[in-house]
This record gives sequence, structure tokens and C-alpha cells, in this order.
Amino acid sequence: MAEPIPPEVLYWHVYTGEDGVSRQTLCTLTNFRLKGMSGAAPQWQNEIGTETSTVNVSIMPIGWIGEWHENPKPQWIVPLSGRWFVETMDGHRVEMGAGDFSFGQDQGCRPDAKGKKGHLSGTIGNEPCVVMIVQLQESAGPVGPCGYR
Repeated sequence: MAEPIPPEVLYWHVYTGEDGVSRQTLCTLTNFRLKGMSGAAPQWQNEIGTETSTVNVSIMPIGWIGEWHENPKPQWIVPLSGRWFVETMDGHRVEMGAGDFSFGQDQGCRPDAKGKKGHLSGTIGNEPCVVMIVQLQESAGPVGPCGYR
């Protein structure tokens, strides 16, 4: 029997480039291993962890705009319902909904001539957007785009 082929999962990575400008790029998680959890049958797992993290469920109301800001800490943002967008300083806008997710790591941006720093985010459509946010330690996470595999 052939070895099973590990899956791949896409995610958006919002990061700060060497020029201090926030950017985002589509990345792929590939480091999945078949592994059981607490006696359960094996399932594909990609363990991304740090010593400490905080989980927050946040609800962005209809019409919510987050103004220009940096992610407070490196964080995974997972939409559970509704839709939202993230626009980075380089002009790239990505719209996401349930099933999409993003790793926000744009700390340390330099403001541009118009005062933009980090990213702009907000809800899309006529329903609130519910997201789960997993914040990592401030120094956690790889540097540069697509560091998590």
C-alpha cells in the first residue's frame, strides 16, 4: 500500500518587509504528520506552537473598520462566520471568510507619507464577522514571509 500523501492548507501571511512596509502573501502549510491525539485514531496534524498563547473570540459588527494598525502580537486569525478584509500598505487587499485564515505579523512597520502603518481591516457584507484569534508571544514566529510550513 502506498504511503498517504500529506495535505496542504493555504493561509495568508501579513508581514513587515525589510523596507518597513506591510505586505501579504499566500503561503502553504505542508508539515503535516499522521498522529493520534489522546488515544484517537491518527489524523493529519501540523503542530504550530509556542510556550504561551492567548485565544480570543472577537465579533466585528456590520460596517466595522479597524483603521490602520499593526497586529498587537504575532497571531493566527480564523474567520468562523461572516466576511472581512485586510489591506496592507503595499495596496494588496485580501477578502476572507469561514475556511480562510491569516497569520498577522506586521509589527515594526514604518508609517508611509499618508500616515498608513500596518494594515486596514474591516467587515464585508450585511452580517458581523466572528473570528477566533490565537495570539503568540511577541517574539514568536518566523521572520519573513511564509515562515510556517
